[in-house]
Amino acid sequence: MNKLRNVLKSVAQHSRSLPQLTQIRNACGPESKSAKGLVIGVYQKEGDNDPKLTPAGEKVNDRLQGKLQELICETKITGRLGRGKVFNNIDPEFRSVAVVGVGLEGIGFNELEMLDEGMENVRVAAGIGARSLQEIEVTEVFVDGMDYAEQAAEGAVLAIWRYCDQNSKRKPPHIPKLELYESPDYDSWTRGVFKAEAQNLARRMCDTPACCMTPTLFAQATVDALCPCGITVEIRTMEWIEQQRLHSFLMIAKGSCEPPVLMEITYCGTNPEDKPILFLGKGITFNSGAINLRQCRGMEEYRACMSGAASCVAMMRCCAALSLPINVCCIIPLCENMPSGMACKPGDVVTLMNHKSLAVRDLDKAGVVVMADPMLYGQSTYKPRLVVDVATLGTGVKKAFGGGATGIFSNSHYIWKQFQSAGALTGDRVWRLPLWNYYKKQITDEMGYDMSNNGRGLASSCLAAAVLHELVPCVDWAHLDTRGTGMLTKHGLVPYLTRKYMTGRPTRTLVQFLYQMACPANQK
Repeated sequence: MNKLRNVLKSVAQHSRSLPQLTQIRNACGPESKSAKGLVIGVYQKEGDNDPKLTPAGEKVNDRLQGKLQELICETKITGRLGRGKVFNNIDPEFRSVAVVGVGLEGIGFNELEMLDEGMENVRVAAGIGARSLQEIEVTEVFVDGMDYAEQAAEGAVLAIWRYCDQNSKRKPPHIPKLELYESPDYDSWTRGVFKAEAQNLARRMCDTPACCMTPTLFAQATVDALCPCGITVEIRTMEWIEQQRLHSFLMIAKGSCEPPVLMEITYCGTNPEDKPILFLGKGITFNSGAINLRQCRGMEEYRACMSGAASCVAMMRCCAALSLPINVCCIIPLCENMPSGMACKPGDVVTLMNHKSLAVRDLDKAGVVVMADPMLYGQSTYKPRLVVDVATLGTGVKKAFGGGATGIFSNSHYIWKQFQSAGALTGDRVWRLPLWNYYKKQITDEMGYDMSNNGRGLASSCLAAAVLHELVPCVDWAHLDTRGTGMLTKHGLVPYLTRKYMTGRPTRTLVQFLYQMACPANQK
């Protein structure tokens, strides 16, 4: 754990030059005159029994000679998930005490929901409690671990985060300090902080306006975030991309005056001879649809078409912070998809590195085109044991799942089950969709070329996955389509995220997946 704390300290010191993330500190610092608050969990009332406080809550209640339990009964707090009250000036140590319902005690994995409800309920309760105290400008928030200190940290850190980098006129939002209360499980709390801060990094990168997060600026932000953690970041410019003949990537990039960048990120956590897991993150920093222009209304959301790349960068930072014993490589192609006299025209054909021809019939579906040659390059260079790509591609997943789950396509049942398990533990679920030959025929059954980027029919997400599947013939592979989960939070709001901000999903699921692959003996 000393190594973890040193990494956190290094990252925190380096991040002073960047827009600040939430600051977390241990409770052992000197006493301050700032206002303190406490988040306490209470289990739901069952039958004729009164709501039951968590063990930490019982200690507070005993210190107050039963006053807290009396207030819970008087205000009719039932312990229902996410419901509760904030009590002021009832404790000489804490100015405000937020009592939040955690739902039923002892609840665990729900197979029908494919979710560990006990963990998710703690995230919700901690997040709502921390945000309630944030709104009344409490400067230090102590959070009850509620038997799941890691999940309490995740919920609280995610809930209080705000993007305010471009706000110069108004007072920036108040971000309190978070600390674990009355629990020896500080290691779990630290892991939760790392995971949530990684997701907040992805949220910040996605929420930044496209003019401030161009391919070059994204690469610089990545170097600033990862290099202090000991991760190797190679920045490849236009000349190198042309020499490597990554023509599909350049075909989309040439429509913008912003130069494209390809990043190779390497984390070595075990024997360098071991084959790595290769991640590919879609990095279109603004996707206008080019010649096939998208609707102007809501187009600003498509600054987050690089959310797959942002999630991969955040995942790598968390891997280093947690010192996961695994080798991971990331290929991230960065460009803009813009209309201009140089832009690709619908119907243009490009020859890929595997000598197959790809027709670009719809520039609105440029994601698979940008990722095609980089995916082939990554496999030939790193010889990975597994390939995972993360991208916002088809609208089909968004229409089918909304924000409820990330769509996953995989040629390996084992990999799918690992992702399913990871999503159940993190509360950020994935759900498998088909890779049938039915969809393969719709993108390959053409006369003048081998494949098309949009295929035929309405199953946009399945057709995009079919194109990518053609590029990974000999290795285990998974494709995560985050079109409904990786952009703005609109519908089906997760209580510890914030409406109308970017989500940073599925960063924590990627980290959990890597942990399971690195430490299979420790899986729960």
